[in-house]
Amino acid sequence: MSKPIVAIVGRPNVGKSTLFNQIGKKRMSIVDDMPGVTRDRIYMDAEWTGHQFTMIDTGGIEFAGGNTIMKSMRQQAQTAMDEADVILFIVDARAGLTAQDEEVGKMLRSAKKPVILAVNKVDSQKQEMDVYEFYSLGLGDPIGISAANMLNIGDLLDTIIASFPKESGEEKEDDTISIAVIGRPNVGKSSLVNRILGEERVIVSDIPGTTRDAIDTHFTADGTKFLLIDTAGMRRRGKVEEDIERYSVIRSLRAVDRADIVLMVIDAYEGITEQDKKIAGYAHESGRGVIIVVNKWDIFPDKTEKSTLEFTDKLRTELGFLQYAPVLYTSALTGQRVQRVTELAKYVAEQQSMRIQTSVLNELLRDAVSINPPPQHRGKQPKLLFMTQADIRPPKFIIFANNPEIVHFSYIRFIENRLRESFGFEGTPIRIIVRARKEDEDI
Repeated sequence: MSKPIVAIVGRPNVGKSTLFNQIGKKRMSIVDDMPGVTRDRIYMDAEWTGHQFTMIDTGGIEFAGGNTIMKSMRQQAQTAMDEADVILFIVDARAGLTAQDEEVGKMLRSAKKPVILAVNKVDSQKQEMDVYEFYSLGLGDPIGISAANMLNIGDLLDTIIASFPKESGEEKEDDTISIAVIGRPNVGKSSLVNRILGEERVIVSDIPGTTRDAIDTHFTADGTKFLLIDTAGMRRRGKVEEDIERYSVIRSLRAVDRADIVLMVIDAYEGITEQDKKIAGYAHESGRGVIIVVNKWDIFPDKTEKSTLEFTDKLRTELGFLQYAPVLYTSALTGQRVQRVTELAKYVAEQQSMRIQTSVLNELLRDAVSINPPPQHRGKQPKLLFMTQADIRPPKFIIFANNPEIVHFSYIRFIENRLRESFGFEGTPIRIIVRARKEDEDI
């Protein structure tokens, strides 16, 4: 089930990014202490009162002069309506109701999606009276907030959660492995999909951004059912020139949420970019299995064994948080090693679903502590008492300790490395949680 999408819309300088950043910093952002996970992004995985969702900072709706005003406004508002589950419309109490706010409000009133109106910069009792002016937008009760001072944000989030669509209960078949193909525009995603399927199912073009929708295709390979999701390319924020492409990012994030395995497609000739790191970081944080596909290997100038190893080493350095992901060098044009994609996807899916007996885990924990005891913190020695597996896809482990707050993250990484050395878990992230438990408590 995809997480609901909340798109923040409004004019520039009304505080959209401030609200987005404050919520992420103070309340809800899902963090990862692995180095290399880029935080500079327009999306945020979030949780409030047990409800997970993705919040999108869409950037300001800008108004040019002349006949382009309505076109620009209508395009951004319409794409927000199409792609989000809930639209959060931000206006500015200090500036008051503007003609631009009214134009956006007019569009949003026709949306068949919940629209929540938040009046930002309400920092005093006097400004609370300014909220009533925005009732004229016809979007229900406006909620006065201060993003900068985190005032009334809880009530706003409660309203957002209450507006989420009810789960339909529709899920893919349990034995179907869903694969999302993600990456920057023009790295060959659609060509790769066509080569995997053996037919021209997806439009292929040299123009970046040709694929704007996430396209689902069911197929079977070697007796295994797959669902292949080809997604629109994700561009850096400054490179998104067409408003509609800004929202294609939302489609891609939603595709990752629906997938078991993510094919992170990288252009062999261009190498690794900052945007590759951002895209891969989202897949990693979402707990999906990851396969790094280096495409266009046929045009790479030096394909010796040495250069391949050097390229892999650079990948491992640049994408430090994806050390567990297998790397596959392919050419969608010639078909080189493309047949291995489904083989690897099936293997990674098995790794994601692996369960380890508690007795075996505790033996591993005792050996790890014996070889390398956890470091002291301010004279205190943490004791790791017990380990068990709590979940799969991704594998999640719980370690009970006497003082979990002083167990350093580097030691958790050491335990993760021991798990991988012993059991593999190739292609899947691992979650390890340390919880408190008294030594004399029954296990």
